[in-house]
Amino acid sequence: MDFHWLYIILSFVLSLLSGFIITPHIVDFCLKRKLYDLPNERKVHHNAIPRLGGVAFLPCMFLAFLLSLYVFKYTTDNLPFGISLWTGAFLVSLFVIYLIGLIDDVIGLGAPIKFTAQIIAASILPICNLYINNLYGFMGIHKVPFIVGAPLTVFVIVFINNAINLIDGIDGLAGGLSLIALTGFLVCFGREGIWTYCVLIAGLMGVLTAYLYFNVWGSVEKRRKLFMGDCGSLTLGFILGFLMVKFSMNSITVKPFSSDSMLLAYTLLIVPCFDVVRVVLVRLRVGQPLFQADKRHIHHKLLRIGMNQRRALVTILGLQVAFILLNTLLNKVIDVTYIVGIDILVYMAFHFALDYKLRKIEAKQ
Repeated sequence: MDFHWLYIILSFVLSLLSGFIITPHIVDFCLKRKLYDLPNERKVHHNAIPRLGGVAFLPCMFLAFLLSLYVFKYTTDNLPFGISLWTGAFLVSLFVIYLIGLIDDVIGLGAPIKFTAQIIAASILPICNLYINNLYGFMGIHKVPFIVGAPLTVFVIVFINNAINLIDGIDGLAGGLSLIALTGFLVCFGREGIWTYCVLIAGLMGVLTAYLYFNVWGSVEKRRKLFMGDCGSLTLGFILGFLMVKFSMNSITVKPFSSDSMLLAYTLLIVPCFDVVRVVLVRLRVGQPLFQADKRHIHHKLLRIGMNQRRALVTILGLQVAFILLNTLLNKVIDVTYIVGIDILVYMAFHFALDYKLRKIEAKQ
């Protein structure tokens, strides 16, 4: 095993422990200040739940990251990275998103303000020359000029940001899908020997694992259950969007050319992204305002056919893992354009099956 993985494991463990220590204090703070996610006709929970779980994500991630780098420096008398313009841009934009999410959770912000902040934060990256510059043969497209790649990058990051935010509808779902994606990106960056990002990703995975313990298995009665809130979902979404752009960008100064870079990055986020596209298309078809909340997301459908939250969670996470396995196998034999087409057909077939089941249930009623 490459010795770098020892520091990656250290980052995960430090963040995990930090998350378990900090999260109960966040719950107590929310209970004291009455910072709750209140139930309504669209939500599936029936109790007022503390909503600031995502506040711990950045502090724990960076604490674990810095401590791991300190140990690396102490044991090797070396550092595996230098602060680049891209890294600086990422940190600035991430802080903007984190702050906007925190303010929204505490006092509330309108959708236009949050959307504008996301666009501004995402725009910092292509301004610093980090953008999608290659589609690796998708639809016959390879190199992408800056004038196209820059707005495409902003769109992709904002889209993923909101996809994670919108799918955060049942216990463990946004966190579980993000953990799967982060694990995939950890493997991808590790494959290329980009160890700094591996340590950072492991730090986020640790605190996210701690959060999932309290979110999925925490007890309302024992005052140990909480939600991540917009601070958490927007932070996760922005980091995942950045990692997708970072890994899929063709830059020989960062890593050798890999024809599967875009496919791997896209595959890790299929379920939340496809879910948003499907919901938007349905809203357009029925003439519903695009930003009007409803109960058309994938988890709502699974609950309507009789699943409880835990079974719905396992089903959706299983679907995401199935797409990863499918695309990994298909990547060896067919073009990326056909793989995306197959993914769309599989996802449509899954929902046609759900709709058929729902019609049978409604007919019996």
